[in-house]
Amino acid sequence: MSLPVNFSPGASDGAARSGILHTPHGDVPTPAFMPVGTRGTVRGVDRRDLEGAGTAMVLANTYHLMLRPGADVVADQGGLHEFMAWDRPVLTDSGGYQVFSLDPAVDDDGVTFRSTYDGSKVRLTPERAVEVQEALGADIAMVLDELVGLPAPYEVVRAAMERSVRWAERAIAAHRREDQGLFGIVQGGTDPALRQLSASRTAGLGFAGYGIGGLAVGEAPAERGVAIDAALSALPEAGIRYVMGLGDTSGVLDAVARGCDLFDCVWPTRLARHGKVLTRSGDFSIRRSEFRGDARPLEQGCDCLTCSHHSRAYLRHLRVTGEMLGHRLLTIHNLTYTLRMLAEARAAIEGGRFADFRRAVEAGRDGER
Repeated sequence: MSLPVNFSPGASDGAARSGILHTPHGDVPTPAFMPVGTRGTVRGVDRRDLEGAGTAMVLANTYHLMLRPGADVVADQGGLHEFMAWDRPVLTDSGGYQVFSLDPAVDDDGVTFRSTYDGSKVRLTPERAVEVQEALGADIAMVLDELVGLPAPYEVVRAAMERSVRWAERAIAAHRREDQGLFGIVQGGTDPALRQLSASRTAGLGFAGYGIGGLAVGEAPAERGVAIDAALSALPEAGIRYVMGLGDTSGVLDAVARGCDLFDCVWPTRLARHGKVLTRSGDFSIRRSEFRGDARPLEQGCDCLTCSHHSRAYLRHLRVTGEMLGHRLLTIHNLTYTLRMLAEARAAIEGGRFADFRRAVEAGRDGER
């Protein structure tokens, strides 16, 4: 019997590769980007907006959904797909990043923290993280891991990595849902030896795919690259490689060039809420006064809903007056830009011209526009 979630590698161009991530709710061509739907929604847009932007898969947050509305409520509604009215693949993270941002009490069994909603004490263990994600019904669930802020002393990074491996073993033992894939997570900070050791031990557990966690938290791009390379050296070719929390253009293309397949980040949607526009010729703030009477679309040649119908002048007006429509329209454009960039990267890999594609993108994004 085939696994519910598996990866078929496709073309390669250097270390960069394309492929297909197979899930119970459909296939995801890779490399791919997942918009972040923290509370079961990508903020400000609906399923039609997501589909129109080219979204194949979304990410939802276990931490928030277990607290509000509760995993039991989502399960009673038929799971996340029915709850969100989204019939394409969904990945849920374990909530580890959100939990550790709350400075929790950590022990070998799990973590204890205070809810950001009502201040109540909450306990999360590797087994509980699996249980919640099984109730949510995502196609892919992530194990609970321990991450640390960088930079951090070697001993702290090593201890967190070791604990993450032990928690991964417990997560596999607890996982029961046969129509859901479980991904392990590689930790180890920016230390290449720790990253390689973590990847080797995590790969030995036989997960359906692998997250590379604890990066995109302020480390230098060169340090991130070394950590990614070290992790990839010990991960199986047949497993998906998912760099968690990475979403900026340069960072994503660098990771694709190294052989990574899957990404997520709040970057495109968060920037949109602040009036920042992503384009192939550079990023800019729509709030700037020079756009007050500008009849051009946000990006020439972009066929998204926003660029097809609205001018920079109108979008600036919406943003400076705080109209909610402005947030939605900028989000649609930024997601379309990000998803299109990954689609073009896939085509470039399959055509054997990824290096040229990457250079062209980087050269085009040479400043504010």
